[in-house]
Amino acid sequence: MTKKTEVVKQSGGSKPNSKVLEPSDFVHLHNHTHYSLLDGLTKVPKLTERVKELGMKAVAITDHGTMSGVIEFYKAAKADGLKPVLGIEQYVAARGHKDRDPQKDKNNFHLILLAMNNKGYENLMRLSSIANLDGFYYKPRVDHELLEKYNEGLIVLSGCIGGEVSDLLRREQYEQAVEMAGWYKKVFGDRYYIEIQDSEWAEQKKVNKLLFKLAKELKIKQVITSDAHYLKHEDQEAHEVLLCVQTGAFMEDKNRMSLIEHDLEVCDPKDIIKRWKDHPEAVKNTKEIADRCSVSIELGKILIPKFDVPNAETEKSYLHRLTYQGLAWRYGGASDEESKVLSLADAKKTLSKELRQRAEYELKTIGKMGFDGYLLIVADFINWGKNRGIVFGPGRGSAAGSIVSYALKITELDPIKYDLLFERFLNPERISMPDIDIDIQDTRRDEVIQYAVDKYGQNKVANIVTFGTMAGRAAIRDVARVLEMPYADADRLAKLVPPPIQGRHVPLEDSIKTDPDLKAEYESSAEVKKVIDLAIKVEGTIRSHGVHAAGVVIAPDDIVKFTPLEMSQKGTVTTQYSMGPIEELGLLKMDFLGLSNLSIIKNALRIIKKVKGEVIELNKIPLNDEKTFELLSRGDPVGIFQFESSGMQRYLRELKPDFFEDIIAMGALYRPGPLTAGLTDKYIARKNGLEAVTYEHEKLRDALESTYGVLVYQEQVMRIAQDLCGFTGGQADTLRKAIGKKQRGVMAKMKKDFIDGAIKT
Repeated sequence: MTKKTEVVKQSGGSKPNSKVLEPSDFVHLHNHTHYSLLDGLTKVPKLTERVKELGMKAVAITDHGTMSGVIEFYKAAKADGLKPVLGIEQYVAARGHKDRDPQKDKNNFHLILLAMNNKGYENLMRLSSIANLDGFYYKPRVDHELLEKYNEGLIVLSGCIGGEVSDLLRREQYEQAVEMAGWYKKVFGDRYYIEIQDSEWAEQKKVNKLLFKLAKELKIKQVITSDAHYLKHEDQEAHEVLLCVQTGAFMEDKNRMSLIEHDLEVCDPKDIIKRWKDHPEAVKNTKEIADRCSVSIELGKILIPKFDVPNAETEKSYLHRLTYQGLAWRYGGASDEESKVLSLADAKKTLSKELRQRAEYELKTIGKMGFDGYLLIVADFINWGKNRGIVFGPGRGSAAGSIVSYALKITELDPIKYDLLFERFLNPERISMPDIDIDIQDTRRDEVIQYAVDKYGQNKVANIVTFGTMAGRAAIRDVARVLEMPYADADRLAKLVPPPIQGRHVPLEDSIKTDPDLKAEYESSAEVKKVIDLAIKVEGTIRSHGVHAAGVVIAPDDIVKFTPLEMSQKGTVTTQYSMGPIEELGLLKMDFLGLSNLSIIKNALRIIKKVKGEVIELNKIPLNDEKTFELLSRGDPVGIFQFESSGMQRYLRELKPDFFEDIIAMGALYRPGPLTAGLTDKYIARKNGLEAVTYEHEKLRDALESTYGVLVYQEQVMRIAQDLCGFTGGQADTLRKAIGKKQRGVMAKMKKDFIDGAIKT
């Protein structure tokens, strides 16, 4: 279909307005991003970028039945100086939202809901959650009763040709359409608008004519919308590919689902104004709606549930008491049972001055950042599980650097012995939610989650959704299938795509310029060029969504006040917002990772007890067992988490580990970065005396001596920044994170401080 150019003339409208409309007088209020799964092609940042480029001042997001993209959209719009209008294209049930009669309830209708204020945003999340959790039947549905109950703060557009009013008009049931529109006007008042879609489709033009008549009769304002599913007209074919992926069809199928007759781009407002010059009010009403909408979402808050503490205690005092009692057991010579009855003062007396100073520093930082309750919550469910024989990992990630975590039995590794830094766990100069990775035997993970549900409430706990996007190879395979390229050719082409570099995918658009093999293929075949060109357009699009392997969120209040919910295919309640937005909102996010390895260990302990009568305590197994080192040196670590791969086995045979720190080092060195940089080979050579241990500067010795002068750990980066440049622990952690996350802007800002500090120190 050719791009819309002619002026659309509809009868029943107002007289032309003498004022010349500007691009900023129009707002796109009906837009689908790629969160409208395999139906929207538009990426959120590109949408706001395009809208700004076209001279508009606001834009809406209205994905099909989901609010998953709202936080990303809100941030992107704000960053581009646009007003974000938060909405959803909601499905409305033919009858009640819980009715599921296949004869009567298969059909549903579309309705645009926009949040006018924060109460409207909360009601939007509430309606979307009910639709997904209770009303799902082919689509997530609400009904009139729910719309009336949660109407406060919402602006409603009557919807596309699939809306209730337009559908009745399409079926020539004008009186029923008037009655339906009248119901919406009664419930929403002047917050209800008749939606006129900017389309050259004959059926839509026919309905538009009747919509204008109906709106005039009922004195309801009208608005022009574009129902955008992609950015530009040239994206139309790629969008058709996306629909084929959704339905499993081929492009050449005659009866497949297609929207090729509709131009669903983010139209230039100048073209909209030109086409609808006879209805300037319907254009200006889009801005009127945007002006009425003002939602403020606070990001970066700390939304942690209150932890129930004993009488006469606060979260702070209770955490301090438990910490020092735990330290008296870990370091002070008291037994576990004895430590639990020690007073705070008596517990402190068992510790050295250095240990007390470390504990006081950590507790002060934790309290200052508002995380007393967080540590208590984590310690509570971990100790609940351990007391019931559930096997947890000894500690992984930054939490192992905290002596408080060690005292509370959250972790089982001594941070003092292994010189781990607390600032990597909590940076006192940058308040952000702590992150504790919790490994649980997979056969009992659900028990721990259920404990959290029982303790904090069913309405406050949910799993976290995750989205799978099309990487380059997957995009090529999908497009090739849709275009019916022979499988062997498609497979060969996909395999030409370069692998990720340090875990990061290189965009196809770059690969066809930098990779000689792919470039040659692209330039030598028209068929291949078409496949790759379309793959470039769909690359990065969300292809699937599911439940995060570990993420669970615990809210301080009804979770629907912070994030909308949905039901996963596995039957578990999950958030519609993914891990990133959940963290940005400041909600308490836990990583409950179920590991089969821990279940195997639990079974082994059970079998040993039954067969040999021996009770083995995991945390008392010595870390210098010679037979274990012999097994690892043979390259025979099958069944050991993160040490099973053939490559790791080869490196273990070369390394011949003979103390625990070697094992720790290999866990860090067997990663793309160190392997590519040759650090793994260097460590092994120096360990075995095949290469001299040297230091670039004598001040690096303290940080690197334990790893033969090889930079292995992020903690060493922090230590070097402190020793060489005089950085504080917080500054050193900021630098560490910038390097790890490849934040070039942050590194550039810190460059001067690093150099000046090195000269001075």
